[in-house]
Amino acid sequence: MASTKGMGADSRIEHGGNIAGSELPAFTLELPSHQRLPVLISAPHGGRDYPESLLAAMRKPEYATIRLEDRHVDSLAAGIARQTGAGLLIAHAPRAMLDLNRAQDDVDWDMIRGGTPLMPRHSHANRRARSGLGLVPRRLPGYGEIWKAHMTRQELDKRVEQIHRPYHAALGRVLEGVRDIWGAALLLDLHSMPPLKRRNEHGVPVQFVIGDRFGASCHGSIAERAVAFLQAEGQGVSHNRPYSGGFVLDRHALPSRGLHAVQLEVCRSAYLDAQLAEPGDSFESLVELLVRLVRHLGDATARLGEAGLIAQAAE
Repeated sequence: MASTKGMGADSRIEHGGNIAGSELPAFTLELPSHQRLPVLISAPHGGRDYPESLLAAMRKPEYATIRLEDRHVDSLAAGIARQTGAGLLIAHAPRAMLDLNRAQDDVDWDMIRGGTPLMPRHSHANRRARSGLGLVPRRLPGYGEIWKAHMTRQELDKRVEQIHRPYHAALGRVLEGVRDIWGAALLLDLHSMPPLKRRNEHGVPVQFVIGDRFGASCHGSIAERAVAFLQAEGQGVSHNRPYSGGFVLDRHALPSRGLHAVQLEVCRSAYLDAQLAEPGDSFESLVELLVRLVRHLGDATARLGEAGLIAQAAE
């Protein structure tokens, strides 16, 4: 992974992975030299670097790409990290090329030419793929097939080696490094969602969903604090429904070892324009809200780390 200095002497930037047909790396990792919070913010669905060969293989790229993206969530994550001093992991490889929030074996093997599944086609492992949104998305609701033709097993393996594996290796390494310093680390996996019909018990439209894999991915106090904070700010928030988190949380969260992770889904109408395409007038105010949330959760994680370190010292 290449490393360069970024933002003066206050942080370092590392580039990793490779997007075939592009000059950009698959992802960028930015770490402050003196991290003020034990938090890493990731945006696995924020990638918008589309090689010409990928666009040419799509039936209707102008339709599919914007619906697969967590549109401009990378900019949202960068704004939050800049003000909080949290670490930042941004994907440049688009979800259309490879979904970083899916397991390597979550593949719809019917879309792979000459491919041999790693396990039975209808196993638990490839449940997301059967809905059309697996490791390589195949179908979109109300639209149908994304691609003009099947892809080869060689191309699939290449994307895994150049994008998926280095991204998750970097994520795991950084989280463990933060935990080793603070006693605990929190991954905030940031996503965006289309507007929901769901309303909370007060009749407020849900614009945020906190996912913790139904209590498996973080200490209960972290998710509780996130929900309570947003409610106190007058926001509509839901816990685990309809999004409880995905592969990123399953792979990297291990609360018993001080590795905590939360998925945060943000409604696109909360920060994009009326067309849900570009940052809107509410973008900066949302950044400010989430800056306060991250500081709140960072403090809670630091206290968990202190308690863990004290317990270890007493053993």
